[in-house]
Amino acid sequence: MGILQNKIDFVAFVSVTMANPNGDPLNGNSPRTDYAGLGEISDVCIKRKLRNRMQDLGQAVFVQSADRCSDGHGSLSERASATLGKGTKDSDIYAKKACETWLDVRSFGQVFAFKDNKGVSIGIRGPVSIHQGVSVSPVQVEDMQITKSVNGENGEKARSSDTMGMKHFVRFGLYKVKGSINVQLAEKTGFTEEDAEVLKECLRTLFVNDASAARPDGSMEVCKLYWFRHSCKEGQFSSAKVHRSIQAQLKDPEIFPTSMEDYQLICETLDGLEPEVLDGV
Repeated sequence: MGILQNKIDFVAFVSVTMANPNGDPLNGNSPRTDYAGLGEISDVCIKRKLRNRMQDLGQAVFVQSADRCSDGHGSLSERASATLGKGTKDSDIYAKKACETWLDVRSFGQVFAFKDNKGVSIGIRGPVSIHQGVSVSPVQVEDMQITKSVNGENGEKARSSDTMGMKHFVRFGLYKVKGSINVQLAEKTGFTEEDAEVLKECLRTLFVNDASAARPDGSMEVCKLYWFRHSCKEGQFSSAKVHRSIQAQLKDPEIFPTSMEDYQLICETLDGLEPEVLDGV
């Protein structure tokens, strides 16, 4: 497949049930919320999950988490040097090779600023932009006190087996995640039609292989993915208008939502632009 020719916008609705979708390290790792009580998932968190899914689908990824390292390189600088060479002076050649090598670089962009480059910083702007996820309604964050069942150490350093801890979670929340793919930037990084299909599948299956103590299997789900493929490079409508055209509304505004069934998804008609609607896994 060739370079992406048509602008793409997308909207995904993510449900969270009895889980912590994205802890805030400045607030005891409690789920992120704004001053209005709306839940938040940072764009960095979403991109991390997308990168993990890219790896699962056999794609080469530059920014790998430590527990998913697939090439034996312990740092970004080591990975860059081993693949792109040390002391590269031509930034265009460096950027071109980086984009050809790693899907996440040609998708999200990357800044290469390592000592091996002799102080030269190479910035790549990626075509895929993703907003932070925001819940449709205010979320109810709950705290659960937990205890350790065994001692962590012996001797003088031993702590009682009933050492207290805290666990934080959202009882239920429906989050809206928005994003776009820019054709002009896709042409610069070499982002292809095939790459767009891989990204779509990563979004649809975002929480596969993502389970943890804070996010048990089944606690986070992509409910619906709306994929808008425009008929031209610039797009028939602005991304903001496309994103606004998809809304989730409570069926009964008087109730506090406890499941996806409490919402109805509304898709406003945009002349000549019909979304592909996919269910998550």
